[in-house]
Amino acid sequence: MDIESGYIERSAGAAIEGAFREFPVVVVVGPRQSGKTTLLRRMYPQLRYVSLDAPDLQAVALADPRGFLERLPAPAILDEIQRAPELLTYIKERVDSNRHLTGQFLLTGSQNLLLMQQVSESLAGRAAVLRLLPLSYREMAGRPAAKLPWAEGEARAEIDPRSASELDSANHLPILKHDELWKRILRGSYPEIARAPNRNASLWHGSYIQTYLERDVRMLRQIGDLGRFQDFLRALAARNAQLLNLSELSRDLGIAVNTAKIWLSVLEASFQVLIVRPWFANVGKRLVKTPKLYFMDTGTLCYLAGLKDPDHAARGPLGGALFETAVLGEIVRSIWHRGEEPRVHFWRTSTGQEVDFLVEHGNQIVPAEVKLSATPKPQMAKSIADLRKLLDGSRFHLRPGFVIHPGEADWPLGPDAQALPFGKLWD
Repeated sequence: MDIESGYIERSAGAAIEGAFREFPVVVVVGPRQSGKTTLLRRMYPQLRYVSLDAPDLQAVALADPRGFLERLPAPAILDEIQRAPELLTYIKERVDSNRHLTGQFLLTGSQNLLLMQQVSESLAGRAAVLRLLPLSYREMAGRPAAKLPWAEGEARAEIDPRSASELDSANHLPILKHDELWKRILRGSYPEIARAPNRNASLWHGSYIQTYLERDVRMLRQIGDLGRFQDFLRALAARNAQLLNLSELSRDLGIAVNTAKIWLSVLEASFQVLIVRPWFANVGKRLVKTPKLYFMDTGTLCYLAGLKDPDHAARGPLGGALFETAVLGEIVRSIWHRGEEPRVHFWRTSTGQEVDFLVEHGNQIVPAEVKLSATPKPQMAKSIADLRKLLDGSRFHLRPGFVIHPGEADWPLGPDAQALPFGKLWD
């Protein structure tokens, strides 16, 4: 993306700036094309910038790492550090020679698993690690600093006592309209296509996935059968927002369960999918029970599912899962881009009671149900009331919840929940 024009302000800027004042090294990780380079060069145009994606510079860095860093006056930006991870040891050496000095290096990387291991081994205590994902809706709306509704203060957590009709007539805030919402869901939120509405999104995603397969997948794991891996991607897309049964998926595809686990770890490491685990009072149980899988970008998901028309996406069998994915993406982006770790779970019982998301906020839990209907009704909040009864008298503080929907209604659905338009997650 051209850093000189069409720039979209990013929420992560404040967190990066704060970390760079406190740590010698700041590592910004995220998927390819999420805007890491653009953001850092926009924030720090005066710093020396080197991309290790360039084969010649990569070769120089690997051949003589000390000499390479000596010729690079700090502070500096090193892009795609996973291309030359050996440099991290020598960056540590350089940092330790001026340990009191903060703001020495800004590093970017597009692979989480290996890079985080290397950073923790080489730069423990010396580096802050922040995530930059593709654009959030609040960033696209020009509201990068907007907090989530439950983070605005305790007053926002209380259910509005006004009647539905009073609230309806008072509600004049701009809401993301149905057609625009589904166009954005279909296109996804990578900056390169989000800021170019006339660009062919399907062609872009096809190219992105192919490039991702050729570069990141082969770099993380030596996967020989890329065709079978693409089948795996599409099978996961069909199971998006559902309980993930890897044994069943492996059987359907004719691959070993261990192979499926490895491939899934690759997708997590390169920020393509997010695993959401069930919520239990016993933290240990959260790690062993069946999780749900979500794609991090709705555009990638739509491409893999073969969806090309916004109306078909909205009204088809994947409509609910797509909208749920968009809501989750907005929540985790908002938290990650503030430099915090999102703690999001789902609640499900053997009898079928379920709350889509439980968002931990401090020592409190905010329940959120996601409904595709633009006309929220009190019965849609029943599972939130059921959860409150279950936790009544426990050590967990369950705040009033939200039923998030694509319409405009913003009114109480009972004493424990409020209808919340998707657009008001940031407005």
